[in-house]
Amino acid sequence: MKLGIDIGGTTIGVGISDGKKVIDKCSLPSFERNATLEETISYLTSIIDGHISAEISGIGVGVPSVVDVEKGIVYNTVNIPSWKEVHLKEILEDRYRIPVKINNDANCFVSGAEAVYGNGEDEILVGVTLGTGVGIGVMFGKKILNGANAGCGELTWLPYNGKTIEDWSGKNFFCSRGIDPSNLYESANSGDADSQEIFAEYGKHVASLLCVVISAYDPNRIVFGGGISAAHKYFEKAMMDTLREKFIFPESINRLKIDYLSDTDAAILGASNL
Repeated sequence: MKLGIDIGGTTIGVGISDGKKVIDKCSLPSFERNATLEETISYLTSIIDGHISAEISGIGVGVPSVVDVEKGIVYNTVNIPSWKEVHLKEILEDRYRIPVKINNDANCFVSGAEAVYGNGEDEILVGVTLGTGVGIGVMFGKKILNGANAGCGELTWLPYNGKTIEDWSGKNFFCSRGIDPSNLYESANSGDADSQEIFAEYGKHVASLLCVVISAYDPNRIVFGGGISAAHKYFEKAMMDTLREKFIFPESINRLKIDYLSDTDAAILGASNL
């Protein structure tokens, strides 16, 4: 058994995995934004303490950041200001005396998504997490494409509409309008046409994100995750219509497979399998 941890800007998902599925999991609030490094490590270890046992043979952690995967050093973590350079692998191995692996959270998600949708062949699978931030992970067959700093998928900082792609395809799209996406989703579910129209507008921006993803990686399959992806029935049509209109090679879109994994299991499973 291994322990998988998915650190996000809003929540921290943690679960025990047998390598194929998550057996036990829970979701807890993430760190306070103004928390010190010492406070965040204390909070994280308190979470691990509540799940560790003699049966746990390893720990995997996904973080929204660039990572020195070999050394397990986390740099400049998005939405955790105190994490400028954190030797997380060393800290956790010294405390728990079992192997610890660290990677980017989107890389963990795409690894978990591959366990669900992968065909075992040399296909390119891209995972896109839509949440507080937007993450991209890439797999070729069974191998995560990390890049030099676990940043092979870091495309969302690219300029777009006067801001960045992430500003238009993540939670900030809604928050900048004074809207909570969870409340908007509830309104859309109740049949509110204005709420559904906002999601349709959002879908057009996600299509622009996909144009970049497809141009960069030419994937066989894209799997969406993250909390906002649960609302895909309200933005998918606008996303696909815009993608077909904007992308220069229509056959690439016709052959592309798109799936959704909106729960936290994939990221936790991927972290545990690092």
